Amino acid sequence: MIKVVIDTNILVSALLSPFGAPGRILDMIISGNLIACYDSRILVEYKDVLERPKFGFSRNDVRSIIDFICTNGVSVIAVPLAIELPDEDDRVFLEVAKHCDAYLVTGNMKHYPEDARIVTAVQFLNL
Repeated sequence: MIKVVIDTNILVSALLSPFGAPGRILDMIISGNLIACYDSRILVEYKDVLERPKFGFSRNDVRSIIDFICTNGVSVIAVPLAIELPDEDDRVFLEVAKHCDAYLVTGNMKHYPEDARIVTAVQFLNL
């Protein structure tokens, strides 16, 4: 089974545009074709961002998605990485992806080092 770490921007895009590439990846997680890896820091960020009023997502929908990921995904305590990133808030996603040997799917490629396992949603779907 393929493991993925979904950057928050991919989750937001999936909910805003369910028929795009991020939406297809979320569908693959929900259908059990992919396993989402996460830690508590990622869940907190998902909740904080998805509950922002500007998106208009219902709290019940946000709770359902996070509960689904918790129930069906892989929770880890990742080893800290000694690497500098342009946006240190993104470190958690890279740490969890490396820990799980998972693909990191992101819309912010410039925030991460070059790595064959750090991909955009379209790149992931083309693998």
